[in-house]
Amino acid sequence: MTTLGPVQLVTFGFGPDAKFEGRVLEELAALEASGQIRVLDVLFLRKQDDGHVTVVDYRSEGMGETLAALLGLGPGPALAEAPGVAGEYDPTGVAGEDDPGTKRFGFTPDDLKALSQELRPGTAAGFLLLEHLWARQLLEAVRETGGRPLAEGFLTAEALAPVLAELRAATGTTEGPTAPR
Repeated sequence: MTTLGPVQLVTFGFGPDAKFEGRVLEELAALEASGQIRVLDVLFLRKQDDGHVTVVDYRSEGMGETLAALLGLGPGPALAEAPGVAGEYDPTGVAGEDDPGTKRFGFTPDDLKALSQELRPGTAAGFLLLEHLWARQLLEAVRETGGRPLAEGFLTAEALAPVLAELRAATGTTEGPTAPR
């Protein structure tokens, strides 16, 4: 039996002048082809000036349905314009809930619904659900030794600024990450 690797939801925001010309999808395809990740689902949403949320068509049949359901937009992109309700939440086994004084790890269904609702008019968001294939055995090893994930996330350029010189020296890089424009 194959174990599902760590699954992550990544959300990217785009301003009103964003150009959806396939660059992001090309990069995802390259990462998937290299065996680093498996793209489980992709969904692009745009919030119109009147506050109405619509799906941005990127011509990939079947994609977006899982994320639309997770975000509370209904069973799939075809119904994303009508408000829907995601399935019932079962907190059994969620990391952090079994020990008093520990904080919950990851997104709750309410957190997920809020992501799509918090878009500002005229902006868009790309939601990416991916499996980290490279970390499958690492996660298994952590679980087998009694461990569990406590936190994860991308660090922004601002968060890395205090140690950026050390990181560049350690990695031999001269650029990045850069602050958002």
